[in-house]
Amino acid sequence: QVQLTESGGGLVQAGGSLRLSCASSGRSFSLLHVGWFRQAPGQEREFVAALIWSGSTYYADSVKGRFTISRDNAKNAVYLQMISLKPEDTAVYYCATVGRPVPLGTAGSYDDWGQGTQVTVSS
Repeated sequence: QVQLTESGGGLVQAGGSLRLSCASSGRSFSLLHVGWFRQAPGQEREFVAALIWSGSTYYADSVKGRFTISRDNAKNAVYLQMISLKPEDTAVYYCATVGRPVPLGTAGSYDDWGQGTQVTVSS
């Protein structure tokens, strides 16, 4: 089992930036597919971005061009750099991992999840 811990959330004004981090106490991220999801109050958890073991990245249309997912193998960490933040980006952000080929945009595909970090964007 992979234990994941997110950090880096906070309160930021619209147009600002944040970088979220996801640390793993288990397997190396280089062997896993990693996804970032978010969930706003009263809404379903939605896909934000994914980084597969080979390094390919995928993004939801709503964040494309603003968010960047990346991996630091030396630190065994995955990041989500977010710029040009909008109030509609406000949510709890989760990182998740899976070790086999799956539909990356589906939350149910992932085996392990972090506890989430709150991102609040004020207008």
